[in-house]
Amino acid sequence: MSIAPDAATDGEARQGAGPRTFCEAFQRTVAAYPDDPALQRWSGGPSLTWSEVGARVEQTAAALAGLGVRPGDTVAHLLSNRPEFHVLDLAVLHLGATPFSIYNTSPPEQIAHVLRNAGSRVIVTERALLAPVLAARGDAPEVTTVVSIDGGDGVLPFGELPADPRFDFDASWRAVAPEDLAVLIYTSGTTGPPKGVQLTHRSLIAAWRAASAAVPAMARRGHLISYLPHAHLADRFFAHYPAVLLGSSITCVEDPKTVVAALPEVRPSVWLAVPRIWEKLKTALEATLQGHEDPAVRQLAADGLAAGLARARGEQLDAGQVAAHERADQLLFSALRAKLGLDAADALVSGSAPIGADVLEFFAALGLEILEGYGMSECSAVISINAPGQTRIGTVGRPCPGVELQLADDGEILIRGEMLMVGYRGQPAQTAETLDPDGWLRTGDVGRLDADGYLRIVDRKKELIVNAAGKNMSPTNIENAIKARSPLIGQAVAIGDRRPYNTALLVLDPDAAAAYATQHDLADGSPAVLAADPDVLRLIQDAVERANATLSRVEQVKRWTLLAEEWQPGGPELTPTMKLKRKPIADRYAAQIDALYA
Repeated sequence: MSIAPDAATDGEARQGAGPRTFCEAFQRTVAAYPDDPALQRWSGGPSLTWSEVGARVEQTAAALAGLGVRPGDTVAHLLSNRPEFHVLDLAVLHLGATPFSIYNTSPPEQIAHVLRNAGSRVIVTERALLAPVLAARGDAPEVTTVVSIDGGDGVLPFGELPADPRFDFDASWRAVAPEDLAVLIYTSGTTGPPKGVQLTHRSLIAAWRAASAAVPAMARRGHLISYLPHAHLADRFFAHYPAVLLGSSITCVEDPKTVVAALPEVRPSVWLAVPRIWEKLKTALEATLQGHEDPAVRQLAADGLAAGLARARGEQLDAGQVAAHERADQLLFSALRAKLGLDAADALVSGSAPIGADVLEFFAALGLEILEGYGMSECSAVISINAPGQTRIGTVGRPCPGVELQLADDGEILIRGEMLMVGYRGQPAQTAETLDPDGWLRTGDVGRLDADGYLRIVDRKKELIVNAAGKNMSPTNIENAIKARSPLIGQAVAIGDRRPYNTALLVLDPDAAAAYATQHDLADGSPAVLAADPDVLRLIQDAVERANATLSRVEQVKRWTLLAEEWQPGGPELTPTMKLKRKPIADRYAAQIDALYA
């Protein structure tokens, strides 16, 4: 299947032909909407207009030039969701350099890895996140300068950086080309440390145009919320970049746990939430409706929801059901939408991880259509999405205009289009594995297309964990960290796909177990016996805790179980070369896994 029309956005129609770079887009926006609000913090503080943001971007670019940042360089930032991020990211782009974000929960080891891979000499952070940056600096010799926007010991204060008097701001941003890198997105691989996805101005703008053609509401100026990690492309794609391209305002929510509380004040026009947030909202709303003190209201809600759910499932409603839903919507559901702050939303999106059909049906019954989409960092977050009014629950919609999609013989989804990455930074072999000579990107996901072109994700070929909050993680990284902390642990299997947190199945190494039994004068050193030994369990717990200390918060294993058996090469759990058979393991130990989430 190949769909490749292009469409100008509302904002572009007012400003002429579309911009080729984010620098062009930003300068157009500043000129078109100088006095309109651009950036503010939900927690308080002054709101910045687009002209004020423009002045700060120019000042920051001159200061970075004074630090020696030049075209082609990379600049790292480890920042919470605050206006300074947007100013800094744009300033780096106007220098012809490449910005990239680091996850705020990353341990020093991971921070050092991405700094080395990117070759960054400058990293900008804030006082609250300074400690891991300083701890990582010793393992990242490329870094010569650490800047903090709000001070701290041993760093350069952001506000006191001297500008380069020779710096020509206009000449600098005008020299930026569409083929220049606009961002590095570090995404977890299946077999090791994060890989740096290299995306250009051209690819990101092409992706945004493709998504906007599928969901026209994304191309309208409005109010946006920045609350997801900047290191995740979703926050950039649903807040940072559209604001630059359209002149929308952004409200920065520093603590993502408070985003639902911010919604009524911001009333976003477009909002992306990961499945975990939608699930929590559903639970809270159900409790509100079912727990209302007035029996008549409870009945009104029950009848309206029943009718709405039937409609969402494609059932024909009789006159009584239609009346019940209309009455509930008028007297109850409309007020709920307003109370949530979603009554003004032109588009609500779920992405980054699969979402349950029951969640989508529930919100549809309340009059809130959630558009489930599918994408990945390697293709600028855009592959397919359910279009408004054409949602098919259980699918991730049709390919966006401009996205070529085909299925390989084994069902793997292959993507081609202008939105694809240049490649993984410094990893040509991994790039060649993902991008073939004809320009097709292997997604690693197995899909199925129905007769109308809707895509359904069947399985994941790659071994990534995508948790309920949409965070991608390498299970191999987690497993290796655990096994490295104790010779007693022979096998570790990280569990967490579509789950709220990670758990692990652990298996003792038979040789290490026998040696332990000998050292401690135990009569039986078999894994079956030692798996119940309190001292062994304490050693395993200590190993898991030490492994967790090297992992980011979302990667850490919250619960684990030690299996009272031995896994043999070529058996149900391991290949002859000792690789994990993840699907058979998940099936064989489903009860133990479910118990870890009980």
